[in-house]
Amino acid sequence: MGEKTRRAYGVDLGQLAGWAGGRGIEPGDVSHRELRRFAAVLGENGAAKSTVGRKLAAIRTFYRHLVERGELSSNPADLVSSPKKDAYLPRVLKSGDVAQLLERIPASSPLDLRDRAMFELAYAAGLRAEELTTLDTTSPDADAEQVRVEGKGGRTRVVPVGEHAWRALDRYLTRGRPALDSGDSPALFLSKSGRRLSTSDVRRRLKLQARSVGLSPHTLRHSFATHLLEGGADLRSIQELLGHASISTTQTYTRVESKRLRMAYARSHPRA
Repeated sequence: MGEKTRRAYGVDLGQLAGWAGGRGIEPGDVSHRELRRFAAVLGENGAAKSTVGRKLAAIRTFYRHLVERGELSSNPADLVSSPKKDAYLPRVLKSGDVAQLLERIPASSPLDLRDRAMFELAYAAGLRAEELTTLDTTSPDADAEQVRVEGKGGRTRVVPVGEHAWRALDRYLTRGRPALDSGDSPALFLSKSGRRLSTSDVRRRLKLQARSVGLSPHTLRHSFATHLLEGGADLRSIQELLGHASISTTQTYTRVESKRLRMAYARSHPRA
């Protein structure tokens, strides 16, 4: 278990202890009925189903530990099922809005040239923010017009890249990166001090360039996948391009497309 998960579990258990203590119940005496009530209260207070599920997972792990140590005879959380997750529909930009956003980035300073290349590539290849930061100067293959990406779980994939992104990348490599390069980093995208960018740097620069709160690199990734689907690409191809381990993750986009089609039907059909 990672340090971040441990901290989150500590917060979740502290919340249960506070709730139970307010009712005069010791944590070891909490029953499955009280745990269900605790979960219901979380939902009533606006917690997302995924958040409630995570908190119940932490509680289940805690009580399992007590059972293994012989301090409890059974795990009350085993009788409390996690709520089904809300269907997650990612935010998607229209293709014209993506073009407008990218073309609004000036091609003057080294940082602007870097941002234009970075976000053109994010949309052209559907890259995660972290994947943008792990690219090296050896990752793009100009002859084959593709880029090698180190994805989640150590999975490497090769993604084709379109003409607009290649032009932006070429401008950055010719006029932008040399001005940022201190000779110490093989990273493709460098900070103004010549170091490899962090994922928070990427998000901050997109927010700055988009002049729009809430627009993330993931929005460009979702738009990439949805626009491919709208253009007739099959789900298996999109799965490979996105680097999803499971096709079920990619199927999220069929829900986005289905919603779009229903809206188009409602607007267009005379008997809708």
